[in-house]
Amino acid sequence: MFNPFGRRIRFQGLETMKYQAPLEGLRVVEFLGLGPAPFGCMMLADLGAEVLTLRRPGSELPALVRNRSTLEVDLKDADTLRLVRKMVEAADVLVEGFRPGVMERLGLGPTDLSAANERLVYARMTGWGQSGPLASTAGHDINYIALSGALHSATRRGGTPMPPANLLGDFGGGALYLVTAILSAVYERDRTGRGTVLDIGILDGTTYLTSMLHEYRSTGRWSDEPGTNRLDTGAPYYDVYPCADGKFVAIGALEDPFFAVLLEVLGLEPELADGRHDPASWPALRERIAAAVLTRTRDEWAELAGPTDACLTPVLGLAEAPEHPQVRDRDILATDGRGGWTPRLPIGYRDDASSAHDLLRSWLAPGDQVGRSITS
Repeated sequence: MFNPFGRRIRFQGLETMKYQAPLEGLRVVEFLGLGPAPFGCMMLADLGAEVLTLRRPGSELPALVRNRSTLEVDLKDADTLRLVRKMVEAADVLVEGFRPGVMERLGLGPTDLSAANERLVYARMTGWGQSGPLASTAGHDINYIALSGALHSATRRGGTPMPPANLLGDFGGGALYLVTAILSAVYERDRTGRGTVLDIGILDGTTYLTSMLHEYRSTGRWSDEPGTNRLDTGAPYYDVYPCADGKFVAIGALEDPFFAVLLEVLGLEPELADGRHDPASWPALRERIAAAVLTRTRDEWAELAGPTDACLTPVLGLAEAPEHPQVRDRDILATDGRGGWTPRLPIGYRDDASSAHDLLRSWLAPGDQVGRSITS
C-alpha cells in the first residue's frame, strides 16, 4: 500500500492517538473511466476512502489506480449486475465517467440505484457535462480548455496556443472539482440523510478556473490580444528566458520590491524599474532582461537567485524536479518501484497536541471546558 503522506503527516483522533486517514470508512464504488475520474478516486483513496474500482474485462489498467482494489466485471451479465447493485447499496459514493445515458442503459442510473440507497452520492464526471449540444460528443482536455477560453490565454503574442499537457482541464478543471463536489455532497448528506446526483463537467470546472481573468477583463485589466497582459508573458518580468546553456529560467517579479531584487541579481541598473508598468516600456525592458539572462547558465542563475526574493527559478524537467532541495525537503515525491517517481498527496496536517486542543475549543460553546478524559 502506497503511503501518500510520507513523513510530513500524522492523523490523530482526539480520543485514540491512532493513525487515521480523514476519509477512513467512506466507501466508494468507481466505474473505471479515463483521466480525471481515476485521478479523483486516487485522491479519495489517498485520503483513506475504501475505493472499489470496477473495470471491463480485458481493459487496460490506467496509471492512476493506486491504493484501491480493482475487479473485472462484465456489466452485460445479469448476475454480475445484481452483485454490482449490492455493492452500490453498501456504498457512500458512486463515481462514473461514461457518456450520458450509458449507466441508464445498464440499469445503473441514479434513479435505479438511489431507490435502494437514498444516501448515495452519485458523481458523474464528463467533459461537457450531462446536458447541452456537445454532451454526447467525444472530446479531450485540449477541447474542453479551448472552449473555456483558458487555452486562448496561454498564447504568446503572435504565437499558437500551447496546452499544458492535460493538466489544466482533466485534472485542474475536472478531478479536483469532482473531489470537491463529492466531499461537499457527503457533508450535506450527513446533515440531511439524503444523497444527491453530481454533474461534473470539465468545461464547467475549467471555466471556473478562469474567474480572475474574467474579472480582470470586465474591469479593463485584461486584453483579448494574446501576449499583451501581465500574466500571459506580455510583461517582461513574467516570462521564461533562455540561458547560456540553452536551458530556461522562469521570472515572476510582479511586485516592485521583488523586481528591484531581480534587477540586482541580474546586474542591471535600478533605474530600469521606472515606468516598468507601462506596456510601452516592455519591449526595451525585455531585451535588457533577455541579454542579462544569456550571460549565465540556468543552474548558475538558480544558485544566485535561490536565497533571494528575485522570483527567478529554474525550469526543471520531470527527471530533474525530484532532486531539487525544496522538493526533497517537502517529501513531495516517492519512488514508484519502477525507477521513477510518484507524487504524494500535497496536503499537510498539524499534529501537535496544542493545535488539537485549540481546534476542539473552537468547536465548543464559550465557557465549555475540555475535560481530562480528552487528550491529544
